[in-house]
Amino acid sequence: MVGKDIPFHMASDGSGKIGDLYSVYNEEAGVEMRGRFIIDPDGVIQAYEILTPPVGRQISETIRQVQAYQHVRATKAAEVCPAGWEPGKKILKPGPDLVGNVWKEWNPKTDH
Repeated sequence: MVGKDIPFHMASDGSGKIGDLYSVYNEEAGVEMRGRFIIDPDGVIQAYEILTPPVGRQISETIRQVQAYQHVRATKAAEVCPAGWEPGKKILKPGPDLVGNVWKEWNPKTDH
């Protein structure tokens, strides 16, 4: 939620039930680690990140990653998204020739 008094997105799992499901709830301390899970429409976890409570996450990076996973899914993995990719930016064609050569095909300073 982004509200009048809260200038950023925020969610809560006060009971710890969701955190317990994903093994990020510390019952003894009564707090959750900061967990982020990207789950595809088939229920498969495609990505996750777990941070200790003192460090927050950046929602814009989560949205970027969701968009990248959606793009890859839409192309049936015929195209892949390099680090820092954003919609409309250069994509890569996966294959044996790309392995170890991403740096030849994609420059993060000019291609994103």
